[in-house]
Amino acid sequence: MSQATLGIRRISGHAGPAPGDDVERDYQVCKLIDTTTCIGCKACEVACLEWNGYTFTDTVFDNSYQTMPETAWNYWNLIKFNEHEREDGSITLLMRKDQCMHCADPGCLTACPADGAIVQYTNGIVDFQQQNCIGCGYCVSGCPFDIPKFNPTTKKMFKCTLCVDRVSEGLEPACIKSCPTGCLHFGSKDDMKDLAETRAKQLRDNFGFEKAGVYDPAGVGGTGVIYVLHDVTNPEAYGGLPKDPRIPFLVRFWKGPAKWIGNLAMLGGILGVTLHYLRFGPKQVDAEKRENGGQP
Repeated sequence: MSQATLGIRRISGHAGPAPGDDVERDYQVCKLIDTTTCIGCKACEVACLEWNGYTFTDTVFDNSYQTMPETAWNYWNLIKFNEHEREDGSITLLMRKDQCMHCADPGCLTACPADGAIVQYTNGIVDFQQQNCIGCGYCVSGCPFDIPKFNPTTKKMFKCTLCVDRVSEGLEPACIKSCPTGCLHFGSKDDMKDLAETRAKQLRDNFGFEKAGVYDPAGVGGTGVIYVLHDVTNPEAYGGLPKDPRIPFLVRFWKGPAKWIGNLAMLGGILGVTLHYLRFGPKQVDAEKRENGGQP
């Protein structure tokens, strides 16, 4: 799928917006995951693998229903199973669909030094362009959700694309189509946020989950993947979902002030050499030193 077809809002290696035609879904798209209705069937895992042309890898049973310990370069979508002790002492199984969050302010894009390796389309989807990737792994340091994964064979980085090839044709992501309980929804960010807030209110008013709410962290400008949680005050219980994710300070400093300081230092060095040349002229080596190979 060409970048011109999809419409690009931001490109790694560029400071500002880039031109591009709108996609068919030219509004900001969003995936809603209602963790309260997920049954852990893993149909979304299978659909993701099948659509993207990957196969299941060997796994080792570790006293958990979870398929793999974490996502991988060829396994972009994982249902995390987490036993959680409630205030009354009972144990509940919290399940969360783990994948790229498609942040409005993506740390991976901010950290990437390779021109065009990471792009953000006008509909908010953050995509990796492996042909431009240099395999440096800086995107990992910039992502507060620990999403990008490295392929040791190709030396490239991979992650969930939110099925940008399907979305650009007006279709839903493959995982959405496979969900049998309706815990996955897809549409505009405004619509999904309204639907999520309605569900959270229902949980608070009718089912006794007083802390139910919507996970859409402001620290990364909001996300293209949002959750309805039983307890939005403790997202860490859902497989380590960060409470207040932000792009690391060093990443912003490196791509901001440090970059300008480095440029100024380089300019100062060039200016100093030029002024020295104009003031004193080229360095001369006398004939005796030249005959002795530079030795006096």
